[in-house]
Amino acid sequence: MKANTVSFLSILSAASLLCCSSLQAEEPNCSQPKGSLARPNDPIGLPDHTNPIEHTIVFMMENHSFDNVFGKLNKPEFYGNEVDGITADLYNPAADGTPVVPFHLTNHCIKSMNHGWDGSHEAYNLGKNDQFVISNTSSKLNGDRAMGYYDERDYPLMYALANQFSVGDRYFASVMGATQPNRRYAYAGTSAGQTSNTNSDLFHGGWSEPTIFESLTQAGVSWTFYISDVSIIQFYEKFYLKNIKHFKPAKLFDYHAKHNKLAQVVFVENSSIFGEEHPPFVFDINQRQLATRLKALSKSASWKNSAVFLSYDEGDGGYDHVAPPKACAPDEILPNVENKQEGFERLGFRVPALVISPYAKRHFVSHTTYDHTSILRFIEDKYNIPALSRRDANANSMADMFDFEHPDFTPPKYPNIPLKAKTLWNCLFHQSTYR
Repeated sequence: MKANTVSFLSILSAASLLCCSSLQAEEPNCSQPKGSLARPNDPIGLPDHTNPIEHTIVFMMENHSFDNVFGKLNKPEFYGNEVDGITADLYNPAADGTPVVPFHLTNHCIKSMNHGWDGSHEAYNLGKNDQFVISNTSSKLNGDRAMGYYDERDYPLMYALANQFSVGDRYFASVMGATQPNRRYAYAGTSAGQTSNTNSDLFHGGWSEPTIFESLTQAGVSWTFYISDVSIIQFYEKFYLKNIKHFKPAKLFDYHAKHNKLAQVVFVENSSIFGEEHPPFVFDINQRQLATRLKALSKSASWKNSAVFLSYDEGDGGYDHVAPPKACAPDEILPNVENKQEGFERLGFRVPALVISPYAKRHFVSHTTYDHTSILRFIEDKYNIPALSRRDANANSMADMFDFEHPDFTPPKYPNIPLKAKTLWNCLFHQSTYR
């Protein structure tokens, strides 16, 4: 690329960083302590009757950033400039300084990227978000793939649902790191210091911090966790074995939805064997499975009082241009790494997030800051349950994505999700490191 073009891009990038720097400089309000209640004068477990949701359903997928999946929701046929997506001025430099601009990926199974604590902080680079290419470059892998994105041709279901319901373009992962710590935030409001994927705790009885599920049991709120094969929730070994009756095969979700037998709070995990979209697994498989589950719900009697929260646990090291903002540290536990760089006072990178419900605002974009603990906050507010940590105690509850007074019971329209034999073949036997 010509030098004057690089200079022009640099100016534009600097201007965009001024915007993002102001975002990350905002100090969060952390005044609410662990254990706080939404309604201190009401009994624990008493539902908020102004909230008509009787079935809160959580789907959490794996490892895609917001820009990677939803960066093109800013096309005119979707939301235009209402969504903070990919624009022409964005780029990251390669190791030699050459600017790498976002490009459309045609490969549905690129190699997984550097998304651990150190790699994420390298890509973040003090809020510049300009080291994604460099942090993903090695002797065998092309770091340019970090700048790739998909659109409605690749994710027809996600784009169709986003266009019909509510999308959050300021929903972030809970921690700048990998799957396991982010899933712990989604279940317990803290990772108890964990920053990376490790199985060491499994030799000592597993993770032990209280989860939202113990809180629900104590409050008398019914819950079910649907598992396809294996799940990170099983890392809470003692809890899992003690509550085994609450864990059901995921294929039963469709049946329970159809026969109005869903619990008040439901978590659903699709197949981990196929990665729940975790690169390099071809994400089309999971999207078809997700569509089947959502169709079963939207055709059932349960649809009229359900809310589906759909998000991704972290971004897999894929590019996102919005600098993660500061957040409330969940507790006093420091990150269990030598190169701490900072504690848990910052969110991870943006990930796709949707609310699908008759009570979700139709064709709506929320710009409110959320993370995985915002879903915990929604559940806690609904059933007046004590906050698990300072993070969920002070999280925004995603309430602005709902309109409880004007529901629209029209079920979603689902697009066709093709699964091409050539795509599967290439992903299984000819994985590309780039496009």
